[in-house]
Amino acid sequence: MADELRGRFVKTVFRNAETHYTVARFRLYDDVSERQITVVGHLPVLPKDTLFVLSGDFVFHPKFGRQFQISSYTRQLPSDEDSLIAYLSGPSFPGIGKRFAKRLVTYYGKDLVEKVQNDPDILDEMPNMNKAKKDVLLDGLLNQDDLEQAIAFFSTYGLGIRNIMRLERIYGKEALNKVKENPYRLVVEVDGIGMATADKLALGMGFDLDHPYRKKAFLLSLSLESSVKSGNSFLYLDDLEALYLREFDSGYEEYLQELVRERLLVVEDDRVYHHTQYDAEVTITRFLNRFPQEPLPPVEKELLPGLIAEVEEKIGITYDTIQREAVETFFDKDIMILTGGPGTGKTTVVRGIVTLFQRLYPEHQIALCAPTGRAAKRLSELTQTGATTIHSLLKWDLESNTFGMNAKQPLLLDLLIMDEASMVDPWLFANLLKASAQVKKILLIGDEAQLPPVMPGKLLADLLGCARFPVVTLKRIYRQQEGSGVIELAHAIRNNTPELIEFGSDVSFLEASGTGVNKAILFTVEEALKKWEVGQIQVLAARYGGNSGIDTLNDLLQQLCNPSGAFKKELKHSFFFFREGDKVLQLKNQADDDVYNGDIGTLVEIDASDKNEPRLQVDFDDNIVEYTSEYFSHLRLAYCISVHKSQGSEYPLVIMPFTRDNLFMLDRRMVYTAISRASKKLVLVGNRDVFFQAIATLDKKIRYTTLKERLSGELTESRYEIRQEEEEYLPEFDL
Repeated sequence: MADELRGRFVKTVFRNAETHYTVARFRLYDDVSERQITVVGHLPVLPKDTLFVLSGDFVFHPKFGRQFQISSYTRQLPSDEDSLIAYLSGPSFPGIGKRFAKRLVTYYGKDLVEKVQNDPDILDEMPNMNKAKKDVLLDGLLNQDDLEQAIAFFSTYGLGIRNIMRLERIYGKEALNKVKENPYRLVVEVDGIGMATADKLALGMGFDLDHPYRKKAFLLSLSLESSVKSGNSFLYLDDLEALYLREFDSGYEEYLQELVRERLLVVEDDRVYHHTQYDAEVTITRFLNRFPQEPLPPVEKELLPGLIAEVEEKIGITYDTIQREAVETFFDKDIMILTGGPGTGKTTVVRGIVTLFQRLYPEHQIALCAPTGRAAKRLSELTQTGATTIHSLLKWDLESNTFGMNAKQPLLLDLLIMDEASMVDPWLFANLLKASAQVKKILLIGDEAQLPPVMPGKLLADLLGCARFPVVTLKRIYRQQEGSGVIELAHAIRNNTPELIEFGSDVSFLEASGTGVNKAILFTVEEALKKWEVGQIQVLAARYGGNSGIDTLNDLLQQLCNPSGAFKKELKHSFFFFREGDKVLQLKNQADDDVYNGDIGTLVEIDASDKNEPRLQVDFDDNIVEYTSEYFSHLRLAYCISVHKSQGSEYPLVIMPFTRDNLFMLDRRMVYTAISRASKKLVLVGNRDVFFQAIATLDKKIRYTTLKERLSGELTESRYEIRQEEEEYLPEFDL
């Protein structure tokens, strides 16, 4: 159970006006010394000297020490005479004053509040009570704060104070009334709240499973969930109807029409889009059609060869013909895409571009960004220029899933460089472009042969496929030291030339079957630990289930790499154990903690002093992040991870199983992506036939989007506008 304290609010130390995250000081009411404590959590503006009952847990912050993290609170009216007088003469009752408050308590007694709440007219009995004072008293004693009512109500349905504060931020004082009227509006209007939460609220309030609000919200939710699952930016109308009719037998046409009129769904021909996916495609197209709004002063072409030679001498490299072409094309064009497989020198070219740009445009600003923290760090190290995640660059707000940098608050940049473009989805790229009105040059870097983004769309493939933008593809392999065999294998797969595949010192294939696959992986890791640290060894797998899946391998590798011990604390979460010293993977972006999806860290401490609210401390390259149980689901063991989660990273040693039971998940793109994560050595384990079948298989899932057609002009501008709250909604369309 959570701890419960009574305390008076003293002052606010810190408050985020957007998220309501607050650091406050409270004076403990039941403590003889009346000592003050620090309370942290999502809170509204509180009245001073008011008594509250706080529920939550004591936590230890590595920098600020002991704090009380609040989960819920209620205002407690005072019952003793002195406290009651102080309360009635406080800021909640302007104009009452201490003398009149004392008279009130003397006249009505300590149960004054209860008496007035039961019979407001009792105030007329007191001598010298005027209308102004009566109104102030009634307002303070009868009208409970709207937010406090909302917190009390929503808490009964299991909604945490953090989400309640999000509702208050969106709906203001009307939060409670709006949700009581239609709890399914949360699916539409509150990012991160889905049908499960809405159903919990609605069913608790007496809404039935066939309520019209539920049908409409389900249809909208279905369109986005289906896109996320399939990777497509749209569904065909017939497919959406079929999915809807699995749950309900009526209402499809009616609710589809309503959602289109409200501009939450968009229909083009026989395609239906969730508005976020449609808006992303249209935003990208419109931005790139008019980019740049203001070009940079051009560089004289005849000067570039000499300038490039000076850069080569400065950074100690020699570019080949195509690499020189890449640099020259960049300075000649407003936007350029640089592609190529591993080891072809993409970052070497970027380093030269940045160096020369800084010389030619010394007053202009540059930003290098990538979709993950590890990719940004790697880009920074290779180019020797600061880089950040896209979310950090755009000042992403976790609570609202919005960006602080946008069309109204643009980035003050002249050159935007984005790496690992294959990982970026259209929605994120569209938001990056919205904030890039002042940008004058864009360089996109990526490898189109890698896996597409986790979210819907195939941005890089569509940008390349529209044939509108200059593309320079690097093909020559430069890495001729340890790890070059890995590069050659990757290119043989990328170019579909399996006859060139050779296994040698850098690339090994250990043939095994059944339980022998896992034994071979464990043996390989055990031997590798004699040379490398745990963090330098990465096992990748195609899926979570199965005998050689991520979950099973993590259990086995945890026992090998970090066995239990008398001085190691453990904590069970879900179906696995966290153990001090574990290698762990971050699954969600936490911008406030500067940790992002795909980051890998070390679990350095488990604090189980409070059995009801244990905490984890994870070290991400000297960035210590604390997790309460609410965020344990953001972590997973990382001895073995999925290929998707490895994108943007490199490891000295990569190990990957190939078994019959995961063949249905494997294709050329996945195998190529996995192999190109290894920088020095690669060990493949299992069935060779499965490996060769996998690299001969094209994409298991073909993604359907319309971004390429919009960019190339094959799909003309729609009659729909990008969703704006103030716009006129559209008339009905013919099904």
